[in-house]
Amino acid sequence: MWVDGLPNLVIGLREGLEIGLVVSILLAAVRRADPDRGTAAVWLGVLAAALLSLGFGAVLAFSRAELTITAQAMFGGLLSLVAVVLVTWMIFWMRRTARGLSGELRQKIGHALTVGSAALAATAFLAVAREGLETALFLWTTVQASGDTVAPLVGAAVGLAVSIFLCWLIVRASVRVNLGVFFSRTAVLLIVIAAGVLAYGVGELQTAGLVPGHSWLAFDLSTTMSTDSWWVSLISGITNLSPRMTVLQVAVYLGYLVTVLAVFLRKPATDTVPAERPTRRTPPWMYATAAVVLPLLAVGIFALVTPSGGGASTEVTVTADGCAKDWAGGPAGSSTITVVNKSGHGGEIYLTRATDGGVIGEIEGLGPGTRRSITVDLPAGQYSWRCLVPGELDQVSPVAVVTGAAGSAAPAVKPVSDNDLKGPASSFTGYISDKLATLDGQTGDLAARLAAGDLDGARAAWLTAQLTWERIGAAYGQFDDLGIAIDGLPQGLPQGVADPGFTGLHRVEYGLWHGQSAADLAQVAAKLQQDVQGLRRKLTFDPADLPLRAHEILEDALRRTLNGQTDQGSNTAFALVGADVEATNAVLDRLAPLLDARTPGLVATARQQLAAVTAAVATGNRQVVDARVGAAVETLSTIPTLLEVRAS
Repeated sequence: MWVDGLPNLVIGLREGLEIGLVVSILLAAVRRADPDRGTAAVWLGVLAAALLSLGFGAVLAFSRAELTITAQAMFGGLLSLVAVVLVTWMIFWMRRTARGLSGELRQKIGHALTVGSAALAATAFLAVAREGLETALFLWTTVQASGDTVAPLVGAAVGLAVSIFLCWLIVRASVRVNLGVFFSRTAVLLIVIAAGVLAYGVGELQTAGLVPGHSWLAFDLSTTMSTDSWWVSLISGITNLSPRMTVLQVAVYLGYLVTVLAVFLRKPATDTVPAERPTRRTPPWMYATAAVVLPLLAVGIFALVTPSGGGASTEVTVTADGCAKDWAGGPAGSSTITVVNKSGHGGEIYLTRATDGGVIGEIEGLGPGTRRSITVDLPAGQYSWRCLVPGELDQVSPVAVVTGAAGSAAPAVKPVSDNDLKGPASSFTGYISDKLATLDGQTGDLAARLAAGDLDGARAAWLTAQLTWERIGAAYGQFDDLGIAIDGLPQGLPQGVADPGFTGLHRVEYGLWHGQSAADLAQVAAKLQQDVQGLRRKLTFDPADLPLRAHEILEDALRRTLNGQTDQGSNTAFALVGADVEATNAVLDRLAPLLDARTPGLVATARQQLAAVTAAVATGNRQVVDARVGAAVETLSTIPTLLEVRAS
């Protein structure tokens, strides 16, 4: 979407104007100091700096593409942190030194003119290269945070083009821009963008395993609404925030945003221009070396020290009428395989073991006209590719042979089809149906006790009904509007707990523990029973959703129940977590045969961890419960990937 290009448009406009002003000052200083001297040397330095910046960006893109998925996450995360540090420093440096920048550059030009053209070119190179390298890194990180869309690149190009045009107008005195206001206002936008890049970088490091908390979600909009909504795309495009973020990502985003904005918006203690430092004479050959050799040297060194996938390199192509028809195998051992998508559509690409269809490697969401690489260590054997482009392509490549003695036993994930999940899903649907029938009776009992004015009995009946609902495992709004009506929370409603949209079990809980009368709550309980009955009539369950239930039930408990978000006064969080463990075990009962055939021992480990959660709940120790639930969620989080539907 076009909004994905807004951050880079702002970056391109601001950084381009900053670079353009530096160049303009340099050119004006040369003409003023020596009107008879040409400006070719300045343009030579600018060209060298531009080549260095473009080469730096190209090496970043090339190097990341050649890494494994984990290494890509590590690479992108670390460079995102570096970019945020540099941009933050630049924002405050510009505010402090902008007024003295023109004089400082004129002084350097005056010194360079006494040395010669090489020194003049080197001065221009050094003045522009710092801004160019910083711009290249920050643009690269925002492109990574935006995904596969080309909108960030278009936005950067538009921003740079507008900045060049503005600089031309300023030089010709055709337009006057209040640069102080411009840099101040755009600095605030850059801080917002940098906060999003920082959150993205932390998320990448969590994916790579360098930072904990990957499964501790603060929110996941993809489970409750379409992430293609215009307002979600607008917020994501402007801020680089993701629809799915961990608690740590949200914490660092808000921490950076609030802290840096507070410091930036605070009036500086002094408004004086920094004192000029005495300059040292440098031999002319050093300037010439910097202007001519440094761009090639820097790019070459960076390319050499950046880790790559190693081993042999192969390329296969996905087209509209075929899947990797050019796949020819190769030597055993480590190799990097690049998949080029020329089909015109995005899709999922899998490298499979031909003997049993086991998935060796996969590339998810390969966009049209893009390429991605995976690094695999293949022993001798037969392998093929499977290309799944929804509605367009579902084909398998020719089988090719990998020969040689190298390579380790390739770990393969046995594919799961829709049919594989139908039986477990049908069984779990029956389980939910039985629990809803029980809940129907329990909510009826709750309504009856409230109608009779029995508040103590209603509190006991409420807990019984709430525990049954938890055993259904309806995490992350699984049952849409009816699920919200039965178990919704007041957070986000216009009137909070007094909002008419706040209904169901937690509405009754709030009333029972906040002194509301039985007569007031009787109607709420009666509607609750009607909603439960409505869900019984409309109950449907997507088989592909069952593997998600395996970890989302406890993940939701960790995210909401143990954090106190769901409690409306009953203080029953530990009891509810115990019921969530029962629901998770019910899911594992149905998925165990599929999991045992793919990862022996996983179910047994998960059972032990779930038993440890139950034991911790009995002690009432919050820290122990949090730790054991977190450990179980980490183990269970691998199940959706293992049982992802890869064939129909």
